[in-house]
Amino acid sequence: MVEPTLSLAEKLKARFGEKALRVIEARDEVTLEVAAADFGIVAKALRDEEEYSFDCLIDVCGVDYLSYGDDEWETTDVSSEGFSRGVDAEGPGRFTWANRPQGLGPENRFAAVAHLLSIKKNSRLRLRCFAPDNSLPIVPSLTDLYPVANWFEREAFDLFGIVFEGHPDLRRILTDYGFVGHPFRKDFPLIGNVEVRYDEEKKRVVYEPVSIDPRVGVPRVIREDSRWQQSATEQTAQVKK
Repeated sequence: MVEPTLSLAEKLKARFGEKALRVIEARDEVTLEVAAADFGIVAKALRDEEEYSFDCLIDVCGVDYLSYGDDEWETTDVSSEGFSRGVDAEGPGRFTWANRPQGLGPENRFAAVAHLLSIKKNSRLRLRCFAPDNSLPIVPSLTDLYPVANWFEREAFDLFGIVFEGHPDLRRILTDYGFVGHPFRKDFPLIGNVEVRYDEEKKRVVYEPVSIDPRVGVPRVIREDSRWQQSATEQTAQVKK
């Protein structure tokens, strides 16, 4: 009798046991969630063990789960009664820098996500860990295991403020020198906090507090209208008339 072949998710659960906080299968993708302390340990096992052979790191990215699952758009009552949609303008990012909310977020807000590829096994895996501290999110660096993680982790640090412990040169990589805040965080204002212009008198670029007001862009909603839905028979009859 041929033994059934275990799926990748089942192998991960059996191999890592309690270290595998969650194994999620969705849309033909597998996500392995581990504690921050186990991030590097599990990544090394996934790279070195023959059963997995995830020797390629495709990406490391940051995620801010502030307001995850919340819906600020009125999509039921408004959509069924008219052609406009209400919006709660107090959602993440929709405020001025001076009035930005403080101390918001779920218990585990910031996560680092590594996308792994095994060419030998023709398999992909998403490895995720949440930073235990929202005020100063720290997770282990993967640069010792995958040198290509260097710039990816700098990008996540710059845009989300996630600190990768053990990174050899953790500096901003996309924003300007002296930039305040992390622009991909959900509580960073959509309008930013400063604007730049060229000053003719000073003959240089100057930074000033942002002068535009925050606004909410309402997407266009296209609805089906039964008045324009006619059967082929009705259309043919009208043409003959």
